[in-house]
Amino acid sequence: MEDKPLEKIFSLEEIDHARFWGLNYKLLDFVRILFPKLKLVARGEMLKAIGSAEDIEFFEGKLNAMMTYYEKFGRINENAVMQIMENGGTTPEAETNEEILVHGRNGLLVKARTPNQKILVEAVKKNDMVFAIGPAGTGKTYTAVALAVRALKNKEVRRIILTRPAVEAGENLGFLPGDLRDKLDPYLQPLYDALRDMIPQQKLLGYWEDSTIEIAPLAFMRGRTLDNAFVILDEAQNATTAQLKMFLTRMGRNAKFVITGDITQIDLPRHQSSGLVQATKILKDVEGISIVELDNSDVIRHRLVTRIIRAYERNMEASDEAQSQLQD
Repeated sequence: MEDKPLEKIFSLEEIDHARFWGLNYKLLDFVRILFPKLKLVARGEMLKAIGSAEDIEFFEGKLNAMMTYYEKFGRINENAVMQIMENGGTTPEAETNEEILVHGRNGLLVKARTPNQKILVEAVKKNDMVFAIGPAGTGKTYTAVALAVRALKNKEVRRIILTRPAVEAGENLGFLPGDLRDKLDPYLQPLYDALRDMIPQQKLLGYWEDSTIEIAPLAFMRGRTLDNAFVILDEAQNATTAQLKMFLTRMGRNAKFVITGDITQIDLPRHQSSGLVQATKILKDVEGISIVELDNSDVIRHRLVTRIIRAYERNMEASDEAQSQLQD
């Protein structure tokens, strides 16, 4: 008498199951061929396997490897599945794509694209605290967010915390409509945009709901200890000396801190000095802290952005020279 077939249900809620299986469940049809003794039925984010206990156990291991592969690279195909079947998931693609930080949505490959961005990536690997200083468009924030997402996917940290000073750049926060979050969201929008490039929308919403990813103004960091987290302080040039010292001393166990800023765009009142400028001077020789400077050569926006930055720099140099001559 044959044993009654067992049933086991697997959840694919952690990934974009529609993209995982592909158009018309093409990949599932291929997997069915590889597991002819199992009956596989997919409904939304659930997959039911029917068969012997031994076959289901073997299938579970391979399915987990496939989902891990998909989470890491943002896509999976028949060749990758065959590699997983043969050697558990170590593929030539995985070995040759180490420069890819994150496989984002819709096939987006997030990489360090300039020499200084690559220096930033290496600095974060080797140090627990890194300052990334440079003008707009140099990719410092985007690269930092990619590194944070990669650390979360690789289970190197349990959460991501992204923060910014809520400083009005020529605008009055009090006159913006809505509650506190509505008022703060415009300041945090670049961080939202970067995350949406790298994490499927449904999964990102889940991360926000359970605080795996937290976005908050700098003032909300006071009194906290940030353990097991990848923490990014963006627009740090707009943090005062006291605020930045407060933030830097929030570092807990197994934490990575990346502080990004552009010291040419300080929006603080004239009587307040930038904590970022002071911190890079005070901490430049502290072991475990790295300071990476990005410049015009790292600008990867429209070519006009580089020209605009250079024009402003020339104007600033001319103003400094004129001021020097007046003082003489």
